[in-house]
Order: sequence, then C-alpha cells, then structure tokens
Amino acid sequence: MLNFDVLIIGSGLAGQSAALRLARHCRVALVSKRSLEDSASGWAQGGIAAVLDSKDSIEEHIRDTLIAGAWLNDEAATRHVVENGRRAIEWLIEQGVPFTKDESGYHLTREGGHSARRVIHVADATGSAVQETLTCKVRAESNITVLEHHIAIDLITGDKLGTGEKRCFGAYVLDSRNGEVVTIGARSTLVATGGAGKVYLYTTNPDTSTGDGIAMAWRAGCRVANMEFIQFHPTCLYHPQAKSFLISEAVRGEGGLLKLPDGSRFMPEHDEREELAPRDIVARAIDFEMKKRGLDCVFLDISHKGEAFIKEHFPNIHARCLELGIDITEQPIPVVPAAHYTCGGIICDLHGRTDVSSLYVAGEASCTGLHGANRLASNSLLECLVFAEAAVKDILAAQVEPVPVLPEWDESRVTDADEEVVISHNWDELRRFMWDYVGIVRTNKRLKRALHRVHLLKREIHEFYSHFRVSHDLIELRNLVLTAELIIRCAILRRESRGLHYSRDFPDLAKKIRNTVLRGYRPPR
Repeated sequence: MLNFDVLIIGSGLAGQSAALRLARHCRVALVSKRSLEDSASGWAQGGIAAVLDSKDSIEEHIRDTLIAGAWLNDEAATRHVVENGRRAIEWLIEQGVPFTKDESGYHLTREGGHSARRVIHVADATGSAVQETLTCKVRAESNITVLEHHIAIDLITGDKLGTGEKRCFGAYVLDSRNGEVVTIGARSTLVATGGAGKVYLYTTNPDTSTGDGIAMAWRAGCRVANMEFIQFHPTCLYHPQAKSFLISEAVRGEGGLLKLPDGSRFMPEHDEREELAPRDIVARAIDFEMKKRGLDCVFLDISHKGEAFIKEHFPNIHARCLELGIDITEQPIPVVPAAHYTCGGIICDLHGRTDVSSLYVAGEASCTGLHGANRLASNSLLECLVFAEAAVKDILAAQVEPVPVLPEWDESRVTDADEEVVISHNWDELRRFMWDYVGIVRTNKRLKRALHRVHLLKREIHEFYSHFRVSHDLIELRNLVLTAELIIRCAILRRESRGLHYSRDFPDLAKKIRNTVLRGYRPPR
C-alpha cells in the first residue's frame, strides 16, 4: 500500500495546477493514464477566457456565460469563476506560460458567444503550451510522485471497507505496464479526470476522455447532474487521415465564414450572430444543413484574411491542414461537428467538495454550475484553474483523520480474459449507438432505444469484469458504458429543449429552469 497526503487522479490542467499548489505543503501522488503530457487540456487550441481588458467587465463576462448556458448556470459559481479569472491567468504567467503578445500587451482574441475580446492564448495551441510549462515544473517537484501509465479502477470508500462511513480513503489503481493493481491511501482525493467524449463515435477528445472520474464518483455515492448537455464542437476537420483534429473557435472569431459546397453562407439564416453564435447553435445549424442537403461536411473559409494573418494567428492549424493537402490560405477547410465537452458531471460546491467526505473534483469531470446548458468558449480551462485552487485551499484547511490500513485488491476469484474481442466489439457498439441515438438532435424513441441497448451492454460488461482480471481497456469500457447510461437517463428526464439538449418531442423551453440531478447508485446484478 502506498500512502500520501493527497491523491490526484488526472494530469490535465486541473490536476497539475492542484499538484503544484499542494506540493509546497504536503506529499502528493499524481496519477496519469498515459504520460503527463497526454490530456484533453493539452489539446485545447483557443485559449482561456478572462477579463483582462479595461474595455471589458466582469458583468459582461458573467452575462455572456449565462446567455450561452441558457440561464441554467449557477450564478454564484459563475461569478466566483469570472471574478477569479485575472488571478488565475497571473498564476500561469508566473509559471512561465508564454502567452501571445502584441503591441499593447497580451493579445486577446474573441470567440463565439463573447461580447468582447477576452481570450488570452498562445497562438492556436494554448493547451499544449500550458501543459508543457506545468509538466516541467511537476516533474521537478520532489513532493509530487508521478504515476504515469496508471489508471484508477475505483475509489476506496467506507462502504467498500464495510464501515458505512461516507468518506474516500484513496483508490485502487492499475499499472498498465505490468498489470499490477496498486492500493493508494490518501487523506484527500481529487478527481481531475476530464470528460467523456469517447462515448461518441466522433469526438475532438483524446482517447483518455472515457468518463472515468464521473463513473467512479457515481459508484462511490456522489450525485451527478446535467449529463445530457454534451457540447458538440461545430468544426472538427473532416478528412480520412485526420483523427479528432479540432479547428479552433478562434478561426470564426477572427473572421472565418461557414459555407456550403457552392460557396454560399448559411449561418445568417440560422442566427443573427451568424458565425459568432454559441457552439450549440452553430453545431445544430451545420447538422441541419448536412442532413437537409445530404452533405458529408460543410466548409470553414478564412482564406480572405490573407496568408500572413493566417500563419501568424493559426500556425498549427495551417501546418496540419497543409500536411493533408489543404492550403487554408487559399482553400476552405472541410468540417463536421464532433463531441467535444461534457458540461455536466459530479456535483460539487464552490470548494470542489463532493457528496463524499475527503473527495474533491475539478475540471471537466465536475458540475460546478458554471456552464449551465452550454459551455461558453474558453471558460473550461479557467474553471480548471479556479476550482483546482479552491479545492487545494479546502484540502489544506481540513482536519482529516489518518487513513487506516486498506485491504489489497482481491484477484483470488478471477482469471485471465479468454476473449478480448468482446471488449473491442462492445466499445464499438456503444459509441455507434450513442452517436446515432443520443447525438445533436434527439427524440424519445431514440433515447429509449439507447437505454435498452446500454442496459444489455452493462450486464455483459459487468459479467466480464466480475470473472476476469482487469485491464486498461476493460476499465475504460466499464466507465464508458456507465457514463453513457447517465447521459441517456438525464436526457430522458429533460422534457424541453435547452442549450445543448435539443429534443424534437419537446422543442420548446420549459417554464421552470431546473437541473437534472441523478442520485442513488445501484450496482448491477
């Protein structure tokens, strides 16, 4: 058994920023499914939204967030995040993040749903630059034990120990390289595992986004909320050789136009904000045009801005597209919507505390109330920073009893898997029916079909999990199928169309604004 003061599961911006803040005070274990550099945070292109310009205001940022979130946002959480935005950016600057500058200082861009330029960035690869900066510091910190290529199996709670205490004592973690399960005890545990984009067939997320933290916290007794609100990014590169390559929101923010194959624009017919409408509106507009006209994709054209402008503002997008034979200085970019961000998740308070004592959450796995029914562009990395800091403060202030000796992982009644093909088949089936039945536009009939299919898969996967040794793929599949069920159940409960959830059966807004809250985990039989 390994013992630490704090266990952090997830190595994106939320996890790494929390680890660095904690390392001055206590011993930290940082668990990463792959390498430290490999997270959804590192894939973020656009930037981080914060009020940094004298022409902008806290109230305007809050208002933009509430409008994008279809007024389902928690106003206290929204104000908390926005008011702490400048300090979060200043902390990153102190760490050495090389944000892009212009003649007046740091360059701020504008993205869909924002009424002002407030997105600070590092060219078009902000997440990568932030991740690289923090990773270097994490690796150099003696008080942080980095466990790469380790995937958490389950949280260890009082229920698992038979004490009935609703407290988290750590987690069982699989070392993917040798197949050994490590028991990690910790006075406090922070879940920072990101979202669940891989539950869908098409996604902008890395392979690590499999809903692990949400599923583990649900099994541990936490409530989850608003899982129906899956943000589909409007512009993912459509190319047979490109896997999950995102075309940043900032391309539209800097003047990019969405067009049909004949070169005509269509966004003016869908929203008065045209290409700068929030993501849910743009994604539905593209989906509508593709289905109406039988198109494989639409096109995003920035070529009119000129070669020098494009290479300065979007060097990585330009280079990647050029590798695939698309010169965006002269040609439009073929794009399609793809699953991008999980707006719901584990319910927590303004300190990152969940329903289980000593268990915290930060980042995309959480439901803080900031995003409401639709995340405003570039608010996600800001949320990671603000809530990671809030959780750290509470962890350091908490008076927590030492962790008892924890039982080791029991493999006495399982054997090696005899048919791994079951895992790959179930994975493929799950992602396909989620895309077909629980996508951008939903119906009651589709959702009921999806729920029936997910229950069948769940039983099959539970049987497999109960009889065979755990593997990296099996753990992810078990978490994905549970996360899919939570998404479907929330979607069925929401009898209206709001934000990212659009139902043909309930196309109007409900009179009462409410969150969709699920509670009461029951283990499969």
